[in-house]
Amino acid sequence: MYLCSVKKRLVYLGKFYVLTVLIFVAAKVVFMLCNCAGHDFGVADVLSVIGHGLTLDLSTALYFLIVPFLLMVASVWVRVPRWVFRAYYAIVAVAFALAFVADTSLYAFWQFKLDASWLGYLETPTEAFASVSVGYLLVRLVVFLFTAAGIYYSFRSVGVKEWRSVDDRPLKAKLAASLASLLMVPLMVVGIRGGVGESTTNIGQVYYSQNQFLNHSAVNPVFSFLYSAGHQLDDLAQYEFFEREECERLVTNVYTTESVLSDTLLNTTRPDIVIILMESAGEQFAQAMPHLQQLKQEGIYFSHCYANSWRTDRGTVATLSGYPSFPTVSVMKIPEKSRTLPSIAKTLQGEGYETSYLYGGDINFTNMRSYLISTGWSRLTSMSDYSREEQHSAQWGVRDDITFRTLLDAITHHPSPATHHPSPATHHLWGYSTLSSHEPWDVPTKTIEGDEVENAFAYLDNCLHDFVGQLKASPQWANLLLVLVADHGILHKDIDQQKPLQKNHIPMLWIGGAVRQPRVVETLCNQSDLAATLLGQLGLPHDEYTFSRDVLSESYVYPTALNNYSNAQWLVDSTGHVLYDFDVQRTIVGESRDAERLLRVSKAILQTTTNDLENR
Repeated sequence: MYLCSVKKRLVYLGKFYVLTVLIFVAAKVVFMLCNCAGHDFGVADVLSVIGHGLTLDLSTALYFLIVPFLLMVASVWVRVPRWVFRAYYAIVAVAFALAFVADTSLYAFWQFKLDASWLGYLETPTEAFASVSVGYLLVRLVVFLFTAAGIYYSFRSVGVKEWRSVDDRPLKAKLAASLASLLMVPLMVVGIRGGVGESTTNIGQVYYSQNQFLNHSAVNPVFSFLYSAGHQLDDLAQYEFFEREECERLVTNVYTTESVLSDTLLNTTRPDIVIILMESAGEQFAQAMPHLQQLKQEGIYFSHCYANSWRTDRGTVATLSGYPSFPTVSVMKIPEKSRTLPSIAKTLQGEGYETSYLYGGDINFTNMRSYLISTGWSRLTSMSDYSREEQHSAQWGVRDDITFRTLLDAITHHPSPATHHPSPATHHLWGYSTLSSHEPWDVPTKTIEGDEVENAFAYLDNCLHDFVGQLKASPQWANLLLVLVADHGILHKDIDQQKPLQKNHIPMLWIGGAVRQPRVVETLCNQSDLAATLLGQLGLPHDEYTFSRDVLSESYVYPTALNNYSNAQWLVDSTGHVLYDFDVQRTIVGESRDAERLLRVSKAILQTTTNDLENR
């Protein structure tokens, strides 16, 4: 009888564990089927994904076996009510269903597995869900509820009713049963850890193919989330690759902050300045934005500029503060760090500039308000400053044609030297983030048929065209410098993470009456180099912008551009480019005649920048 009771407990644990693994396997198949668009695979690929992902599934399932194991041990001594098990099943079912549905849904947008970064967007759910329709969310909600219910009742089916009674066996038998149970602990620890070697369980262990979709499909989304949640700011030590002296040697000449005999692009050192961050407007959409292409003939076009990162919060900090982005951390979301950053606004405030920032969405999203205020933007205009009708003119907030008019009114009502205003004109810096060229691409015009994404960029292009045309007719144009730059590129059609040269290539264009003459600057650079380059043109020091380079300076002797996303980093120089994934610890793209050196430089840059962030 006693041995039978112990056997039943062990059988229960075995059933629970196997069921958990089978749920993970089923989730992989569903993930692949739901994201099959643009990815060719067959039955053999599905089986390979299941096989290669099994080690991670087996390890992850052990995490969720811990509670049933402890309840099994406790049931030898005390009565464990049925509701305790059912409550745990419900918690696990909800967690699994949420992970599976979120992972499957978000992959179409992000092209990488579920991680902890999405939690930051839940602080402002209206903005977080603005990219999708109500119908889209309702379908996912229904799928989530059915998935959670299915998982819950599956776990209930493996329950053992006899556990509800307290064993009436002698104390010696209970102690023996408990000690025997504890023998399982080392096995579970080794299984969770992934063995007894130096390497512990990690995402990279399931990567097996040159096809990233297959690799991503093999990754357990629950493990991916838990792993990334434990590898945020507190774990920047993972980027310690070299001794300090070696690291400094590798980054020599990468970041040079001084301006030495830089070319003169402007006809004034004190123009009024407008910096427009164009949402997602990478160079891949050049054909959809013909007016922007025409403007490139009229101003200073930086033809080899690349975005630092893949999200607006990262791109904004890189552009306005000249500060790099990071693979797993958003500096904007960490106020105690972001408030220490330099910024173009703060520097120009010291020169008597007034500063204003305009964003038609929720300015509290990703701690944007905190960042802007702490870095010198004194006057903020956002969605809440518009009428209710205007606030709902687009999913993300106030659509671009409305906010462009707001910006135009602000500039044209600002005194300029040409207006002969009785009091001295105060110089002004305006910042503006567009938002309509973003999922769900809900713009009021139809310029391009058959592609809602390109149509959204055509709409942005038309808004920009009307805005610039009216500015040119104003007296303010004569002393105005208008900086146009995308915040990041996106994945679209055949452009994916494995084509970083195309995905990360963004326009940076300076136009306006303050521009001396049209010119193409072909020097390789990042959007984070705007700060030092602009301040160099204004004759202002920029030593505090440690990671921003004046690309027109003679001191800029080693042109590079860097981009990172979801624990991966890409670096390009004159020899080619490399994309390295730190989770799998493998080069994803390596097209350089000196790839080994370039990868070492990339790692040294990341070590240098993360050390700076930690010490702020």
